[in-house]
Amino acid sequence: MDYDPVKDRLGAFFWKTPTRTKAFFRTLDAVFLRSWYVRRALREIIGASDRQRPFRVLDAGTGFGQYAYWLVKTFPHVEVLAVDVKQDYLDRARAFLDTTPYASRVTFEQRDLTEPMAEEDAFDLCLSVDVMEHIEDDRAVFRNFHRVLASGGHVIVNTPSDQGGSGVTEEGDESWIGEHVRDGYNAGELREKLETAGLEHVRTEYGYGPWGTVGWRLLVKWPIAALNTTWAAAPLLAPYYALAGPAGLALNRADLARDNASGTGLTVVSRKP
Repeated sequence: MDYDPVKDRLGAFFWKTPTRTKAFFRTLDAVFLRSWYVRRALREIIGASDRQRPFRVLDAGTGFGQYAYWLVKTFPHVEVLAVDVKQDYLDRARAFLDTTPYASRVTFEQRDLTEPMAEEDAFDLCLSVDVMEHIEDDRAVFRNFHRVLASGGHVIVNTPSDQGGSGVTEEGDESWIGEHVRDGYNAGELREKLETAGLEHVRTEYGYGPWGTVGWRLLVKWPIAALNTTWAAAPLLAPYYALAGPAGLALNRADLARDNASGTGLTVVSRKP
């Protein structure tokens, strides 16, 4: 299934007003379990920083811009450079941020993450959420992260794993998302690529374990698959989420509280020495 057309059509509806956009971001934060893991990691790293100077974040592959918005809304000392290859996404995210009190702390730029970045950028954190599975030359991206990170800076990579990420569970299966260039990362492979780029490993977490996988089906897979089949299903989403939403959110909470031995989602935190 090609996921981008569904995302683009949903975005076209929710970008019409700032109120709709905020509601859209809250929905994404709730239904996508990866956001729960990423926000916890961000709180742990940024919350531990007690310095007075701004904390600079590279939002690498910002997409709709929901993480850039969440960062500056949550942490008053954070500044974000949000980059993406899609200029239309950046334009819409910029227009939305300009309606908020946080506009001056977010810069949007069109960039290819595989192209060299200037070392003087000196970020404290590079964030990559649901991006690396779309990029063939991932090693170039990790080298760029190392180049632009300040000493002691962190990288957070969240991506599907090879334990069934992208819906691939057996040899010969095709990714549920047609835009993925890889079905998912092996944890050891991802660590090796980050370490080869000069980044030391801090921790690895599996998300979407037994509970989270069921929650993902309820909250994401089945609704998106229905929309991909026919947009006549759109009016049914509100009553569907009214029934399935509480159970799905409870499953997300249970997954976050669990130390998963494996899962279809992977969050790796690394650090520049």
